[in-house]
Amino acid sequence: MTLKKRIFLLFFLSAFIPFISIFAISYYTIDSIFANKIDDGIRSNLQQVTSSLENSITNLNHVTQQLSYRGTIGKRLDEFLKPSSDIFELIEARDELKSELSVVTFTNPNIGLTLYYFQKEGNTQFGNFPIKDRFSPESLPVLFQTYGIKYYGPHISMNRFDDQLVLSAMRKVQLPERDDVYIYVESGFRLTQDVLAYNQYNGALSHLILDGEGNIVYSEIPEAMKVGENFTSLTAAPAKDGISRGYHWFKEDSSQKWSVVSVISQAQYQQEKNQWLLQILLVALFFLGFTVFLAWLLWKMVYKPLGLFHSEINGMSKNPQTTGSRARTQIPEFDFLLGEFSNMQHQIGDLFKEVQQKEKIRADLEVEKLLYQINPHFLMNTLDTVHWLAVMNGQGEIDKLVQSLNKLLYYNLGKLGQVSTMEEEIDALRQYLILQQIRYDFEFDVRITADEQVLQIPVPRFILQPLVENSLYHGLSDEGFIQIEVTCTSTLNIMIQDNGAGMTEETIHKLLNNRVAEQQKVGMGIGLNYVHRMLKAQYGAQAQLIIESELGTGTSILLILPIKGEDISA
Repeated sequence: MTLKKRIFLLFFLSAFIPFISIFAISYYTIDSIFANKIDDGIRSNLQQVTSSLENSITNLNHVTQQLSYRGTIGKRLDEFLKPSSDIFELIEARDELKSELSVVTFTNPNIGLTLYYFQKEGNTQFGNFPIKDRFSPESLPVLFQTYGIKYYGPHISMNRFDDQLVLSAMRKVQLPERDDVYIYVESGFRLTQDVLAYNQYNGALSHLILDGEGNIVYSEIPEAMKVGENFTSLTAAPAKDGISRGYHWFKEDSSQKWSVVSVISQAQYQQEKNQWLLQILLVALFFLGFTVFLAWLLWKMVYKPLGLFHSEINGMSKNPQTTGSRARTQIPEFDFLLGEFSNMQHQIGDLFKEVQQKEKIRADLEVEKLLYQINPHFLMNTLDTVHWLAVMNGQGEIDKLVQSLNKLLYYNLGKLGQVSTMEEEIDALRQYLILQQIRYDFEFDVRITADEQVLQIPVPRFILQPLVENSLYHGLSDEGFIQIEVTCTSTLNIMIQDNGAGMTEETIHKLLNNRVAEQQKVGMGIGLNYVHRMLKAQYGAQAQLIIESELGTGTSILLILPIKGEDISA
């Protein structure tokens, strides 16, 4: 995955996972809170409706009691119904009865239509409002009945001028001579409808009223639950709440053996929770968008420095010796890295210059070596001829000298460009020492000790001879000795000690740095200066050449070389 995708993924997960976790916990918690809140609100509303209906029915009961039992009104009704030949007494009884009825209805403002119903005749009298065409209580829905009184409703009022819902009650009037007279009373104008219409859900809540047997006598949702249908058949078991036909319902039983059921559609029931869920989702989308925006900003903050790094690297790849541009990102961490990268470019440039300088020095060495080389085939063939002449004339000393010289020249001139080993370097040194002993005719002791494991280590050719040659040309006498020790640890260590006349610091410095002076004195023309420059060209700072000398005592030379593979040229 690219860095951009990783940044966006990490930001998305860091925002999405905590939000989903919080959302899940919040959803189940708030779902329970909302469910309890809605249920409690509906039940509270249902209890209020039930209580209001009970109060209305109780009020109807009290009024019918006043108008049906023996008392002033009962006496006036009985006098009116008795046969009388005096028309004036009949009119007086009727007027007094109307007056009493007016007092009762006036003192009960929650009472609407009130009248007496004579069942045998099928007519009504003493109504306080005009009634509809025909009074037929048999068509009214019976809510419940008890002790000779029937309660109806809710139903449309029998009042000709009122089409509102009412509750009504009809009770038999206790008269000594007639048993077919009933008092009919309705609840007050708009009272019942206002009670049923009251709810806190803006019309979303509907009501059913059930009789004592569970039959629906009133329904505000006839399309789903019809009047006359048995409500208990819609439920799986007797319960106070449940779900039927896409509605949540809550039931409240009255002590008067009837029930009120509040119903609300599932969509309305879930509406408030759905609104909350929608708000949460909108907030989630906002935070998700904000997270993506932050990821984009972070990517831009990373992309600009990466672009600068890319530009710097491309520039360095095209021209390694170029210097940094010192570009700035205004971000301290990246500016620090760019600064370090610029320093690295400077260092690389310096290294390139150093390598070029070393290569130039190495090339100079090769040219310098070529200046001192003689055609090896001509020289070796000539020496071989001298060897055979010496043998033929019995000149053993000359033969020994020529053979050693031939071997030494073969090593130095016949293997140009090839890697040498420590063993070959020691053998060439022995041939050189033979030549020197024959040439100057004096004895000196040369002791060479080398560990077995160092013999095959590759080394630059022609490094031992100049070091030993230095001892021979700086005060070594007949009784002198040269000790050569080659050991191996993590480095190759070559120690050369002599008991010669010694050198001053000035002399050592001159030998290491002045080519001309050394070439005029040294027999092979190559001395300490060559070794010093060769080590610097081949190993750089990894090799060490340490010279310690004291006048009258001798000289000690320590050569420390790193151990490398066979990549060392002559």
